[in-house]
Amino acid sequence: MSIPEQFEGLVVVKLGTSTLTKGTQTIDQSYISDLCEQVATLRHEGAPVVIVTSGAAAAGRERLGIKQRPSDIPTLQACAAAGQAVLTEIYATELAKRGIACGQVLLTRRDVVDREGYLNARNTLLRLLDLGAVPVVNENDTVSVSEFAFGDNDMLGAIVSALLGASLYMILSDVEGLYTANPNEDDSAELIHDVEVIDERIAAMAGGAGSAVGTGGMTSKVRAARSMLAAGIPLVICQGRRANVVVDVAHGKRVGTRFANETGVAHGSGRKLWIGLAEVPQGTVTVDEGAARALVHEGASLLPVGVRSVNGNFAEGDVVSVEDGRGVEIARGVARYSSDDMNRVRGLKLDIVARFLPQKKDQPAIHRDELLVF
Repeated sequence: MSIPEQFEGLVVVKLGTSTLTKGTQTIDQSYISDLCEQVATLRHEGAPVVIVTSGAAAAGRERLGIKQRPSDIPTLQACAAAGQAVLTEIYATELAKRGIACGQVLLTRRDVVDREGYLNARNTLLRLLDLGAVPVVNENDTVSVSEFAFGDNDMLGAIVSALLGASLYMILSDVEGLYTANPNEDDSAELIHDVEVIDERIAAMAGGAGSAVGTGGMTSKVRAARSMLAAGIPLVICQGRRANVVVDVAHGKRVGTRFANETGVAHGSGRKLWIGLAEVPQGTVTVDEGAARALVHEGASLLPVGVRSVNGNFAEGDVVSVEDGRGVEIARGVARYSSDDMNRVRGLKLDIVARFLPQKKDQPAIHRDELLVF
């Protein structure tokens, strides 16, 4: 899945609700104006930009005069509907002042779990960019349901970055980046500038939930970073209200925490990225230590002999999560067996599997060409 040359250098910028509201219940329009000025600077330098924005529900509550976050889904979705109109109007007005068109794109996971829908979303975004517009993307909270929700816009931004083959994904947060400990509780906490691998130590530093007005936290940002490391796309988490931060990060200045390595999936491996980031896992297979090592370090397929246990009900061709013995998700891939058959063949070598499932002769549990390793 190649990306046209004119979109090389593409930057995806994600803003959280707490950044947009400065921790209040009100959208800061002057902040959006400053952001759009930075976007215009990058555009004039030749870098296409996509904005992934949160804040619709907060904007809607303000517009509808609702002071507290609603607890029922219909009211939440009504706030999102009203807020989408507010946000789009602000972005469109500020970008128009700088001679740039704005295109709103609302997505749910349902729109991208289907391969055709994934490609349609990609083509729409690329066409907007080709026409000179800045796509402003948000989750379509007015119709999304839990099983098809992204959960937070950090992952939505990661999926948009992957499907467009972005050169950089930046998350504008209300913190400087990832710290060794919670800086609000530990004066000795230090900012981590560069991360190449997300191990248990890095994951533990992510901490807990986000602000009162947002849905994400550092945990969700590190989860998105893990996906971007797998995709080979650099991700930077930084303080969104730092002066000129978007331009500085795009220019490669040392700002925030940068997640990057040289071992990710090539941008051309679109199917792997779709499997690992867009699809909803229908079950989980737990593998032994040898299989985990072979998947992560040797680029191997998952063989039935390495499967220790199977959870969930899934059909052949469904996407499943792959976990190691500690319960850490190390990969996602397309199962070559149903959950019933996977339970029958787990722990067995292929020559034994072929004796009672001859149609599965030489068939791995998950082939490496259909496996995204995190």
